[in-house]
Amino acid sequence: MATYAIGDVQGCYDALQRLVHHIQFDPSADRLWFVGDLVNRGPDSLGVLRYIRSLGPSTRVVLGNHDIFLLAVSEGLVALRPRDTIVEVLNADDRQELMDWLRHQPLHHREGPFFMVHAGLLPQWTTEEAARLAGEVETALRGDGFRPFLQSLFHEPITMWNPGLIGSSRLVSIARVLTRLRTCTPDGDMSSFSGPPAETPPGYFPWFRIPARLSADSTVITGHWAALGLHMEPNLLALDSGCVWGRELTAVRLEDRKVFQVQCNETHN
Repeated sequence: MATYAIGDVQGCYDALQRLVHHIQFDPSADRLWFVGDLVNRGPDSLGVLRYIRSLGPSTRVVLGNHDIFLLAVSEGLVALRPRDTIVEVLNADDRQELMDWLRHQPLHHREGPFFMVHAGLLPQWTTEEAARLAGEVETALRGDGFRPFLQSLFHEPITMWNPGLIGSSRLVSIARVLTRLRTCTPDGDMSSFSGPPAETPPGYFPWFRIPARLSADSTVITGHWAALGLHMEPNLLALDSGCVWGRELTAVRLEDRKVFQVQCNETHN
């Protein structure tokens, strides 16, 4: 049995199928972990969702910002943008089943020494605290009040995280960290920067570079930062290697950190 963590797929179904073939994935014995952003910008988000959902207990998924955006669009809370490629999902006969499945996926997965989240963790969060905070958002998404939460996420002002936040501001701040963090200050003020790490704005740092971050005792598995690319450290596996930008789709076998990649031949952005 092997466990493979896979970077941002973003609707690149063909690349995902080639990667699964390349690793000789056996759904009866192996497991696939997906770091989020299953959908959008690539050509076949519907195929990706149907395939991953069909694998059942052999997969673990955490939600990314594009996945949550799809949920909000599906509920009529935000409008499609010019580069979005999720219309096929919205028009699918099984749209409701797929959306129900998607909103019941977690924002984190914790197992052994590994902690998987789409984007990153604030330096002042331990993995234990991050798991508790992620659970608050997961409860909101899975419950009857998921539409008000999504409405707040996309329409409320941005609030910097602090433990005293309550209500929708608290949930929005947590979700923003888990699905959008790339760089921040040592006290946890996030930037919207998405470029290469060498160009990080003054005063900000890649979240995993903050001295004495409290999650450093676990191996954090993330995606989200295509400009960072595949980046591996003893306590970090950053797996967004820019497939949707015409680069690679990456899997890392967690047992021995062996890297498997397939070339993504088309640029969809």
